[in-house]
Parts: sequence; structure tokens; C-alpha cells
Amino acid sequence: MSFRVLQKERLKRRNLINRLFNREGKTLAVHPLRIIWLETPLHVDIPVQFTVSVPKRAFAKAAHRNRIRRQIKEAFRLKKHLIHEFALTNNKQFAIILLYTGKRAVSYEEITKNLDRIIERFIEKN
Repeated sequence: MSFRVLQKERLKRRNLINRLFNREGKTLAVHPLRIIWLETPLHVDIPVQFTVSVPKRAFAKAAHRNRIRRQIKEAFRLKKHLIHEFALTNNKQFAIILLYTGKRAVSYEEITKNLDRIIERFIEKN
């Protein structure tokens, strides 16, 4: 399993992102992260596509949003194999959005710890 994030793994389709936010997506939260997912055919041979969102309202400066976004992407990159294995063994495909819901920045270690917990709960729910 490669730990690289491939171009095909990035969620970009606007209509799929809108479906995730418009009550079709299921959600879990472990502060300061929230995961919204939808089991759907993705039209690619990758089991999971994801994107990360950090609200402008909480972090007005783009540099702060980008730093948090990079930390979340890095933590997800190292743990995505858990979701990939689950999806492949159950023959499922998921579109995932990771939202940062905190009002202040937290350490990378805290993001990693909470992402581990949210991934475990995600696997249990599906």
C-alpha cells in the first residue's frame, strides 16, 4: 500500500460535495474534526476520495487555514490505509469530507489522535 495521495483520491466533483452537505451524508464528530461521508460509486478504481475543509469564519488568514489543512491531510495520508482496507474488503466506495470545527489551532499530535478515533468510529458504523 502506497502512502501517496493520488490525484484520483481527491474529491473535486461539485455535485458530489453538494450531496454530502445536503443531508445525504452521514456524519461523526470528534472535536476538533468532523467527518462527513457518503457511500456512492465514484467512477474511479479508488475506494475512497476525500477533501479537507477549514472554515474561513474561524481562521481569517489563509496561511492559518492552509497550515491546518496540511496537518489534516498529512494525518489522513498516514491513516488512509485503514479506510482503504475496510472499503476493499466490503466492496464499497466512499466520498469523504474532513471538516475542522475548532475555533483555535491545535497541535498535530492532537489532530492525529482525534483522526484515529474518528476513523475507528467510521469503520464501526459501516
